[in-house]
Amino acid sequence: MKERYLDVVQVAEILGTTVRFPRRLIEERRITFVKVGRHVRIPESALAEFVAAHTVEPVTTRRTALRSVA
Repeated sequence: MKERYLDVVQVAEILGTTVRFPRRLIEERRITFVKVGRHVRIPESALAEFVAAHTVEPVTTRRTALRSVA
């Protein structure tokens, strides 16, 4: 399957953010990107890896029996 390359506007739409956020990720080298001339593109797989790496799973706690206060 061919790799899709997304521009910062598309990445921002997918993440539900402004274009400033993906641009900051690129500037800080926190996400893989490709430069094609003066254009910057982010591989779709790199975006998926970034999201997976920063996904926080919920903490499951054991419910303890309610104690009576006396």
